[in-house]
Amino acid sequence: ALLLQAFYSVRSERQLMEQLDYNLLFRWFVGLSMDAPVWDVTVFTKNRERLLAGDVAGKFLATVLGQPKVKALLSDEHFSVDGTLIEAWASVKSFRPKDGSGEPPGPGRNGDRDFHGERRSNETHASTSDPEARLYRKGNGQLAKLAFMGHALMENRHALVVNVRLTAATGLAEREAAVSMVEAIPGRHRITVGADKAYDTKDFVANMRSLGAAAHIAQNTSNRRSAIDGRTTRHPGYAVSLRIRKR
Repeated sequence: ALLLQAFYSVRSERQLMEQLDYNLLFRWFVGLSMDAPVWDVTVFTKNRERLLAGDVAGKFLATVLGQPKVKALLSDEHFSVDGTLIEAWASVKSFRPKDGSGEPPGPGRNGDRDFHGERRSNETHASTSDPEARLYRKGNGQLAKLAFMGHALMENRHALVVNVRLTAATGLAEREAAVSMVEAIPGRHRITVGADKAYDTKDFVANMRSLGAAAHIAQNTSNRRSAIDGRTTRHPGYAVSLRIRKR
């Protein structure tokens, strides 16, 4: 049912239960007969929390990757890694001082809140509706949002995702998650790992080399020296990795 909610952009569990009540396609997908009662939305929400705690999504991905027809498509030598922001289901209006100070939003369901002149940071503020979410922006000039970070490891042959992580939104999260996913690749043979400029640091390149991985990272030469030198860029495979990683 959660897959249906993601595929069809159903906004809430309540709407999902309403659609399950009359949508025959949805009923067929989850295994309900035409006259079977749908679940109560509160029970669904509680079981959803149990699903997340049991890491069923990770087991689901592992089962798909273990299928013989899928295994035949996967490369075990060439990979790419990237991260993205996962926007939290929490309004920036809920990002309030941890000590309880600060003006509350205005009256109404979506009352106004004036942040002008107020300094807000993750050290002094937290969301009242999702305390684990952090205020983060992906780059300069972009809007800061309450978010988490999602990370994916892709094999380069058919651009299939083979590993994922979800972490707190921090400046080190992308590189730390990448190291964790590369460590989980079975076998200790030589591999390549493509990535964008955000991964171009000496520590990350050293970590990749210690894991037997050639870091095929886009060079970041803005106001500093890249950690990727001619030992890597002279190989034809480096240019191939930079092209494939964008998939």
